[in-house]
Amino acid sequence: MKRLTATLLLATTLFAGPSVASADGLNIVFTHHSSASNTFWQAVKKGFDDACGKVEAKCNMIFTQTEGSVDQQLANMRAALAAKPDALLTSIVDNKAFDDVIKEARDAGVLVIAVNVDDTEGAKGNARQAFIGQGFKPAGYSLGKAISESFPKDGPIKVLVGISAPGQNWSESRGAGVMQFLEEYKAAHPDRQVSWERIDSGTDLAVTSDRVGAYLNAHPDTTAYFDTGFWCAGVARSLQDRGVAPGKVLLGGFDLVPEVLQQMQKGYVQALVDQQPYMQGFMPVMEAYLNKKVGLAPSDIDTGQGIVRPDQADAIMTLSAQGLR
Repeated sequence: MKRLTATLLLATTLFAGPSVASADGLNIVFTHHSSASNTFWQAVKKGFDDACGKVEAKCNMIFTQTEGSVDQQLANMRAALAAKPDALLTSIVDNKAFDDVIKEARDAGVLVIAVNVDDTEGAKGNARQAFIGQGFKPAGYSLGKAISESFPKDGPIKVLVGISAPGQNWSESRGAGVMQFLEEYKAAHPDRQVSWERIDSGTDLAVTSDRVGAYLNAHPDTTAYFDTGFWCAGVARSLQDRGVAPGKVLLGGFDLVPEVLQQMQKGYVQALVDQQPYMQGFMPVMEAYLNKKVGLAPSDIDTGQGIVRPDQADAIMTLSAQGLR
């Protein structure tokens, strides 16, 4: 099992010190599956840019034009690798689409680190050398457990699970974690009627609001809605517009972007999972630097599954607005 102690201590020293040695022409490219309008990825970019500035590396983050487009990400990756960078950072949202190009990059001597999303089989499924990001299924499970604390004490429990991007590793795995918890909750409460459905909820606030809002209109007895991203903020807006009181439908999701924290402050969102986007941008640059400067192999870093509650929202909002949480 890989150990992170040396990497983290060195990276902390680099970050905290008054100056950092130049990376001697280190060229890093970061391709991923999201568009520039995605608030979460702006926080990743800030961490990436800050780390690149610390080590004086030449860096480029390439967004897709269409949110979640695997084809556009793959095209961006191939174009970036044609320029022969030292390191490629990339999200692996599909178990097959990037296998060949990442193997080609490795064969050409390019350091490859998966960031934010990994192959569901990890190193067995893809030639990337490390993964820096969240364990998605455990995070979904943790969210399910957190929201269950607010389930009504009696009566049926009816849950809707929003799979924001059907087929993509991060969304499917988070949803699977939520549903695993619900399976266990149902088994532990044989006297309760516990049921759930999944829906293609989308990766746009307005789309998610429309799709989930229509479901809730047709199923007004829904107990809770779980989103696999931060788009539950759109559902909260829909509930507020319809005059539904905060907490009548429990809401949970991921990522501490301002839009969803605002809804948490209003009482509509009961729990969020933090995966530390700034860290996801910062640490892979430091690992690329350490690899080039002292030959350290990149290491896996779990950026966490911390649960955030409404009483923490005010304190986190300022950091989120700065792109630090």
